[in-house]
Parts: sequence; structure tokens; C-alpha cells
Amino acid sequence: MTPVPADNIRRGSPGRDQELRNWIAFVEAMGKVGIPVLCYNLGQGGRRTSNKVVLRGGAVTTEHDYEASKKLPPAKEIYTEDQLWEALTWLIERIIPVCEKANVKMGYHPNDPAVSPYLGSAQIMINPAAYRRLFSIADSPYNGVSFCQGNFRSMKYAPGESIYSVATEFAERRKIQFVHFRDVEGTADTRYHETFHDSGPTDMARMLQCYARGGFVGPLRTDHAPAMEGEDSQRRPGYAMLGHIFALGYTIGMMQALNIAYE
Repeated sequence: MTPVPADNIRRGSPGRDQELRNWIAFVEAMGKVGIPVLCYNLGQGGRRTSNKVVLRGGAVTTEHDYEASKKLPPAKEIYTEDQLWEALTWLIERIIPVCEKANVKMGYHPNDPAVSPYLGSAQIMINPAAYRRLFSIADSPYNGVSFCQGNFRSMKYAPGESIYSVATEFAERRKIQFVHFRDVEGTADTRYHETFHDSGPTDMARMLQCYARGGFVGPLRTDHAPAMEGEDSQRRPGYAMLGHIFALGYTIGMMQALNIAYE
């Protein structure tokens, strides 16, 4: 999910300086045209183990089964947690000063699925503690999180934590750069599937209040919706149109009812 290749940055290998220059040029170009947020992830990406889960009205959605994923081909490269943290620290220390000058905020998207190991390799952005560590690398409002609710819903939490408390904390710290407004049923270390926005376990109205009361101002996108009757559920799983139209109307309706401003 990197907008610019980062293989050498991730490896700490020759060529990472050129990749850094590419990242700098990308951020500077974003600043010049007024794009305010860069959503990124230095992981190698994830996948779903099924896109045939049937919901209400015959709608079809995607699922991830952690045990089933262990039978998939391994990741193309295998990393340790230390390697990934070293690579991320190296990049953040160098790119955040550029972001500050360009007025472009960095929002790290969680690993999807938010579990480690995955396909034989470590993943690091899988819980709130990892984000607090990320924030400490560069104490800047430009170093933050793309708060993907589906991933944060499926994460493991420390005692006393919840998706609501973490969303509030990160919003109040001005660390949320971008919200992916979606929901899942289940957990990353077992099994989960994507839900309609109005039928998952998360109190979606409460989440909107956490963001608004915490002071979040930025882009919010309805994300990952089931494919509905007549749509091709296999072509672009999670991104068929009708489910997203429903999600947009549902979200705007809640914001209006809660008197939360939007543009």
C-alpha cells in the first residue's frame, strides 16, 4: 500500500536513498497541488481468504480466516519486527520534515489483517501500542494514522482499551489524518468478515462522536461494502458500487442527526 516503491527502504539495502528521494518528490508534488494526506503502509499487503460470505438480501462480502491464511503461499520476503521498525524509523525521521514543509500529513494504515506473523513474515502495525511507538519517532502533527475502523475493530486490545477509547485518544492527540469508515465481525487472529455499515458490532454513531468530539478534521471515506444483488462480487471484492451508495447515505444521515458538520 505504498504510493512509491519502498522495497529497499524495508530491506535497509542499497537503493533506499533513491527510494527516499522518490518519496520526497512525491510528497512535494502532493503539497504543490494541495493533496493534504498521504495514506501509506510499509507492509507487504494482505488478502482475503474468501469473497463469498452471504449476508442479508443475498449480498456477498469478504472474509479473512487466519488459519486458512497459513496455507497460502508465503510472503515474497520474510522480515523480523526489528527490521520493520528500523526501516520505518529511518523513513519517518527523514520524510516528516519534508511533510512539514509541504503541508502533507502522513497516515499509516494498519496491516490488513492486523495480525503477526502473516504469510510467514512479521507485521508491526497491528495494535494501538504500535501506533504510540510510531508517534514517538517524530513528535509532529504530520506523523499520524489512517484510522481504518475495520482493522482497529479486529485488533487485540490491552485491558481497559477499546476501539472507542483509542479513537478518542488519537483524535485528541491530533494523530488521526484519515478515517476509513467501515466495520467487521470477528477478530484478525481468528476470523472476520466485512459487514454492512449498519449491521456490524461497532456503534458507528458513537465512532463519529469520538472523532468529532476529539477534534478530528479531515477526510472520512466509507470503505469496504458488500456487493449487492446484480453486482459482480468477484471482480473487485469490497468495492462494488451499490453497497457504497448505501454506506454514504447511512453515514451522512447519522452525521446530520448528530449535528456533525461535513463538506
